[in-house]
Amino acid sequence: MLGSMKWIQDKTILVTGGTGTIGSELVRQLLLHGPKQVRVYSRDDTKQYQLLEALHEPENLRLLIGDVRDKERLSFALRNVDVVFHAAALKHVPICEYNPMEAVETNILGSQNVIEASVQNNVKKVIAISTDKAAHPQNIIGMTKLFMEKLFINANYTRGATNTLFSCVRFGNVTWSRGSVLPLWKEQIRESGSIKISNPAMTRFLMSQEQAIRLTMNAMEIAHGGEIFILKMPSIALGDLADLFLKKYHPNEDIQKKSTGARAGEKLHEDLIDVLSSHNYTSMYENEDMFVLIPDPNAFHIGSSLYKVKGSERGYPGCKETTLPERYSSKEHIDVHQIEKVI
Repeated sequence: MLGSMKWIQDKTILVTGGTGTIGSELVRQLLLHGPKQVRVYSRDDTKQYQLLEALHEPENLRLLIGDVRDKERLSFALRNVDVVFHAAALKHVPICEYNPMEAVETNILGSQNVIEASVQNNVKKVIAISTDKAAHPQNIIGMTKLFMEKLFINANYTRGATNTLFSCVRFGNVTWSRGSVLPLWKEQIRESGSIKISNPAMTRFLMSQEQAIRLTMNAMEIAHGGEIFILKMPSIALGDLADLFLKKYHPNEDIQKKSTGARAGEKLHEDLIDVLSSHNYTSMYENEDMFVLIPDPNAFHIGSSLYKVKGSERGYPGCKETTLPERYSSKEHIDVHQIEKVI
């Protein structure tokens, strides 16, 4: 369940990447709670038009064509905005491996543009959407997303006299998101009567679109700046996920499974938390649904008091301090029953 969502009322909210799977669902949910205006900032006019039609042209929706690489246009779009959800990104592992500088331009430099334009326009809060690939990164998407996280967390120290707060949410794989494995398998069955699995032994964290939106919206409501919010989620081996998928959606069909080998940049297992990408975090809080990583208040030795308030005093709902683990790996959190519910 989402919180009260009263913070949305009468606010002007901008969503970068607002026509993507997560961005468009954020837009839908925000419009349910009485915002003054929701602005979609994205590159594809066809997707914007489709979203406008699907939402029946609400009067408080604005569609702005633009790229996060274009700081001037972004700054214009952020005029009089209260809060920002930064969902724009290049996200496909093999595409980013083949086009690394393009991933840098969008995921790193574009994110810095979001930070600077938000500060210039006195935005109150900005939440950036990251990925488990940022923990112990071994591919371009993970490296650029980890860099993005560092930019957002560090912006709380370097924002100057403004009060803009920056935090991140870290996702696993979102089921049925555009380009993800489940809709891909559905299309493969339609075309060839079989599905392709890169490596059946690979494990991945999975979360539903509903869980992803809930985490992101709740993070915006309770963030004090500098946190990384991480949903507690189960993982599954791709071979078992394929079996669940076929059992649920094609129970009486003879569907072949073909192993194709790992694609460029793919890891065998993913991490939600690991010591290598969390070394600037000295404490962690948790409740039943999520972890909250709190950065080191002395990371830059500038006497900042931003992070010296304990998590329970910051207002994280039902949170208690816990030990920061060295690793939270998909290899160790397999739960087929929970994944069956998610898909």
